[in-house]
Amino acid sequence: FSPEDNTKTFAELFEKLDANKDGKVDVSELKTGLAAMGFTMGKGEAQKMFVSGDTDKDEGLDFEEFSKYLKEHEKKLRLTFKSLDKNQDGRIDAKEIQQSFKDLGLNLTDRDAEKILHSIDADGTMTVDWNEWREHFLFNPADNLQEIIRYWKHSTVLDIGDSLTIPDEFTEEEKTTGIWWKQLVAGGMAGVVSRTGTAPLDRMKVFMQVHSSKSNKISLVDGFKQMIKEGGVASLWRGNGVNVIKIAPETAIKFMAYEQKLLAKDGGKIQSHERFMAGSLAGATAQTAIYPMEVMKTRLTLRKTGQYSGMFDCAKKILKKEGVKAFYKGYVPNILGIIPYAGIDLAVYETLKNAWLSRYAKDTANPGVLVLLGCGTISSTCGQLASYPLALVRTRMQAQASMEGSEPVSMSKLVKKIMQKEGFLGLYRGILPNFMKVIPAVSISYVVYEYMRSGLGISK
Repeated sequence: FSPEDNTKTFAELFEKLDANKDGKVDVSELKTGLAAMGFTMGKGEAQKMFVSGDTDKDEGLDFEEFSKYLKEHEKKLRLTFKSLDKNQDGRIDAKEIQQSFKDLGLNLTDRDAEKILHSIDADGTMTVDWNEWREHFLFNPADNLQEIIRYWKHSTVLDIGDSLTIPDEFTEEEKTTGIWWKQLVAGGMAGVVSRTGTAPLDRMKVFMQVHSSKSNKISLVDGFKQMIKEGGVASLWRGNGVNVIKIAPETAIKFMAYEQKLLAKDGGKIQSHERFMAGSLAGATAQTAIYPMEVMKTRLTLRKTGQYSGMFDCAKKILKKEGVKAFYKGYVPNILGIIPYAGIDLAVYETLKNAWLSRYAKDTANPGVLVLLGCGTISSTCGQLASYPLALVRTRMQAQASMEGSEPVSMSKLVKKIMQKEGFLGLYRGILPNFMKVIPAVSISYVVYEYMRSGLGISK
């Protein structure tokens, strides 16, 4: 297509697709018409394009909807083209394709890079200009660089293997070369350092969730003074050992559960709702398996000096005094909290990221580390606001046996009790130290992750 007159080009294309000449293109006409013109679309792409373009939901694309969709798609194509064009000479060559794969942790041979280039190169120059890029991807996924790479992975041009994610996709090549476990190790180590660095704030959150009330208001300063007075500075890290130890099994179980869920999907792009469902189920599976460690973490966090000698002593005493059921106290509100947290976190993150890209992105489709960290911090905060009352109820139930004069009660009775005695705000006790740890936790985690990636030989 010539870029000089888009409106005329789109009008001609729309006329060809509108087979019954009713002024609208339905999904069947879209599939048939594009196939007849030689456009090879990925599985489900015609439907995705139709749903995205059909803003008035009348089961048909009129010319205005059709052209608006293509103009928006062209903007994304332009950003992605620029992010691939490393030397900004207006053309993409094989070396630049190799570098883009390398940025995502994949090694691509010269031969495979040339195969990809050949599939797009219409004039035989072994480089791809904007017009060739635009024509090739106008009806194919190209919203960002990762999506382009995924499209190439699943195309017949290049066989790198199928891909699965947590949270980003691992190919068979990455699994064979060991990159996938290096990524998980880097993430795990980042979690260890991050949790250890923010452990005092985490302990303060649990302390306030359980002991703070209208009649016994605990400020941050007073809380820390009480902890240090009772057990010294080291007491600020009580419960952190279990919190760190449970990272490994939690990550492994979550990865396996997430992978098994997405294996059921037969190729194609993984949609947001599918990623959310897979993530929620994986999170629930991991939480069920490691939940007893969550309970021990709460008990150890709240323990008084000399109450438990360690994790195993804690488990032994809970089992002997309260039985197996004690290890699953608060399980119901914990599982219920996963859904609003994961759903809101994902929705807010993607909305913020896409809003930034559409408004500020000029030369790249990659928002950059600071923007992604900002989006992640805000989305996580929103998710916590929605799920925090359930987290507080869970912690209270986990800690019931260690609270003086406290009788075990059900989730509904506990919520009712808190509302009666402390009001709605009582469900948000301890949220200040919880929010205070978000930014340092994210920052520490990112820095350690990048250093670990570099140390393990998988840095960008």
